[in-house]
Amino acid sequence: MTNEDIVAKMNEALEKSGGIDKSVKFDFGDDGQVFANGTTAEIADKDADCTISVSKDDFISLASGNLDPMMAFMSGKLKVAGDMSVAMGLQSLFSSM
Repeated sequence: MTNEDIVAKMNEALEKSGGIDKSVKFDFGDDGQVFANGTTAEIADKDADCTISVSKDDFISLASGNLDPMMAFMSGKLKVAGDMSVAMGLQSLFSSM
């Protein structure tokens, strides 16, 4: 799955779920970044209220429901910087993807 595919699926999910109130950046390391704010996602490395560092493979597993977000966080596969409440509110986004 390319970053463009991720952005397309995320835009659909953001629209379905009504969007997010604060900005979030998914940092895939060498595989790039995806930034989301409101009902729009884009490939961009912008400052965000919350940055979630996760491998692209683990993100795809999270989005497909094959990896539990809390387990990923507890095991260190997912790291959150900034506003933790933003990360906690992403459950509806992932369930829409």
